[in-house]
Amino acid sequence: MAVTMAEVTHLRKMTGAGMMDCKNALNESEGNFDKAIEIIRKKGQAVAAKREDREASEGCVLAATSGDFAAIVAIKCETDFVAKGAEFIGLTKNILDAALANKPENIEALLTTLIDGRPVSEWITDRIGVTGEKMELGAYEYISAPTTIAYIHPGNKLATIVGLNQPGVDNQVAKDVAMQVAAMNPVSVDKDSVPAEIVEREKKIAREKAIEQGKPEAILDRIAEGALVKYYKEYTLLMQDFVKDSKITIDDYLKKQDKSLTVNVFKRVNLNVE
Repeated sequence: MAVTMAEVTHLRKMTGAGMMDCKNALNESEGNFDKAIEIIRKKGQAVAAKREDREASEGCVLAATSGDFAAIVAIKCETDFVAKGAEFIGLTKNILDAALANKPENIEALLTTLIDGRPVSEWITDRIGVTGEKMELGAYEYISAPTTIAYIHPGNKLATIVGLNQPGVDNQVAKDVAMQVAAMNPVSVDKDSVPAEIVEREKKIAREKAIEQGKPEAILDRIAEGALVKYYKEYTLLMQDFVKDSKITIDDYLKKQDKSLTVNVFKRVNLNVE
């Protein structure tokens, strides 16, 4: 039977597969759309199995907000060429939109979230069949707060989301904080939220360095505490110098807007090696 362009286009919209793949699948299935979809999916699964040992180090990272909810989604692939393609970016955006609409609790739940009646995992598998590259859902992060902001760094390799403790925060102020997170890569909001294992690690490093330098045992604890303060200044968001004005900290910047304004939470996803 002859396959029409309308049928090919319809299958392409349903699967995201290439025009020729859709045409071939329709021909093979004799115009049965369900069978054609299965053919395309199996092709993607076959390619995925062959590429399993390959490294997916490139990709696309996008972030967005929906009211008091914000999310980041990263889809990984093998090459920058594919990562920059409009259809790959579009797939990432569709998955992000699904995350914002459904608010899945983790990456596994996002993979089963439906887009046009089909789970996210199948859309990724179908795209594998089109490009011939390994692909995977590389990251999914989300937050909830009275004000949320998202920032995507040019190139779609790095994105951040930030939650502030008050509603109606000026958009530029919120964006400045999100850009700070992107630029300075803090480990936590403040010193109280630094993981205990990091605190102990930094104190241990400082003590060992002091011992190597021949410092007296009696002052090792004081040296370690001093090193910890320096670490907090460099790696906790509220204590970091504001990148737009190094004379003040992020906490100072927020307090200039409102004395009770602060950051509740942030997330950062970066595909580049740091």
